[in-house]
Amino acid sequence: MRSPLLDAPGAVPGERPDETVAAHYGDPYAEQRALVRGEALTDRSNRGVVRVSGPDRLSWLNSLSSQKLDTLRPGVPTQTLILDPHGRIEHHLTLVDDGTAVWAHVEPGTAADLIAFLEKMRFMLRVEIEDRTAEYAVVSVGAPGTEPAPRTLPEGIIAIGGDLLVPRDRLAGIADELGLRLAGLWAYEALRIAAHIPRLGFETDHKTIPHEVGWIEKAVHLNKGCYRGQETVARVHNLGHPPRRLVFLHLDGSVDILPPHGAPVTLAGPAAAAGEPGAEPEAGDRGQVGFVGSSARHYELGPIALALVKRTVPVDAPLLAGGVAASQEVIVPPDAGRNVKIDPALARRRLR
Repeated sequence: MRSPLLDAPGAVPGERPDETVAAHYGDPYAEQRALVRGEALTDRSNRGVVRVSGPDRLSWLNSLSSQKLDTLRPGVPTQTLILDPHGRIEHHLTLVDDGTAVWAHVEPGTAADLIAFLEKMRFMLRVEIEDRTAEYAVVSVGAPGTEPAPRTLPEGIIAIGGDLLVPRDRLAGIADELGLRLAGLWAYEALRIAAHIPRLGFETDHKTIPHEVGWIEKAVHLNKGCYRGQETVARVHNLGHPPRRLVFLHLDGSVDILPPHGAPVTLAGPAAAAGEPGAEPEAGDRGQVGFVGSSARHYELGPIALALVKRTVPVDAPLLAGGVAASQEVIVPPDAGRNVKIDPALARRRLR
């Protein structure tokens, strides 16, 4: 559904899968600063909204997903993953329970597949699953990865941390209703990348497991009952290492391009000549060691990106991201797994 906020002054549409919301409203850097100050909201109304009600909803979702949800208190936001039998990520949900139902929002275009899976798993349990995307739109207040400032919300709006579910018939006027300005998705994405927050379908592919992108710290509970894919999560956590790791890239600012999603990441300079320790390039990949997830221009950091690379890539190795020179900053360390924990302060900062 095309967002009515695309009719706001200066609005420029985004690119797939975000073409139905605004990339920016004329000044992406000013929009970033406004988000950091908590004075703006981002239209993310292309995301799917799913409601699960019924007395068995929390114990049922707890048995299907990676997070411990059976004891979730009303009003407390959290994240969870739906994994395939091999532990690969299929869905990422941001959710809250309001005391009578669980409300979740998911990536654009994925709600139908999520609901189809949930319907197959209902059996005789007392749960009802609804796609509420047509009735509710997602907007996000402030910068991703930060605690939202306390505010009294108008009736009918559901808060999931800094994300709000707004009735669609109020979306056109929501910024005025909340006393905030509009910021586009370019601004939101730049701040998300800077906060080291992965996005499903961007920093993930069909093989991604939770350890690789750091979702272990926020969306997985390691001491709960069984769920689909748990064996892989437990095996990597206790015995092994994930094959890839999420990295933050500082890109060469003298190049007037941003590497697109999926662009190859390769070793640069002496590292490329020496070869990657511990791993031989696959035939035909020209030494590719990973791929670019997302890239953006940050108002302070300049051009930046997130990428998924092989675990064995040296942490100080210079890289090329879509041909653009890049230096890496560790997000998921090479020794992740085997009970090695990522620093909790860093995890909270980047994965909220």
